[in-house]
Amino acid sequence: MKLLILDRDGVINHDSDAYIKTLEEWIPMPGAIEAIARLSKAGWTVAVATNQSGLARGYYDAATLEAMHAHLRQLVAEQGGELGLIVHCPHGPDDGCDCRKPKPGMLQAIAEHYAVSLAGVWFVGDSSGDLQAAQAVDCQPVLVKTGKGERTLAKPLPAGTLVFEDLAAVAAHLLP
Repeated sequence: MKLLILDRDGVINHDSDAYIKTLEEWIPMPGAIEAIARLSKAGWTVAVATNQSGLARGYYDAATLEAMHAHLRQLVAEQGGELGLIVHCPHGPDDGCDCRKPKPGMLQAIAEHYAVSLAGVWFVGDSSGDLQAAQAVDCQPVLVKTGKGERTLAKPLPAGTLVFEDLAAVAAHLLP
């Protein structure tokens, strides 16, 4: 199985320091939906691991988050692709869970779901927490410059981190 794991906010859709709280605020990044569809049509399984502490903070509810993810799936399907498992951490930063990135719980859940090893699997994110989670489970850390990516690029990166302009550039690299 060719598995690719993506962070959501800042990679697939525009991010906001004020959180993405409504379906109307959930706006895809240019080329991101097409990139996921292209990868899917080429035999890749594309999964998503996303921190959603806005749930714990009361900024939106689970139904709103599900609506965002249903919309994402619909957009990918309209391009002829399919999106795999979406896992999210609903906890706040001080909740002490195992799933909130930089902890690797969500990545481990994806590996368990698909019964695969994460060694070498690309995890594409835009934050230091994404890269640390990837490193913790032997995934290949991949940074995109979208979202918080430029800020993250200004900090030390884990050894071997690959850097791309955006998700479309990741897809272009992986596809012939």
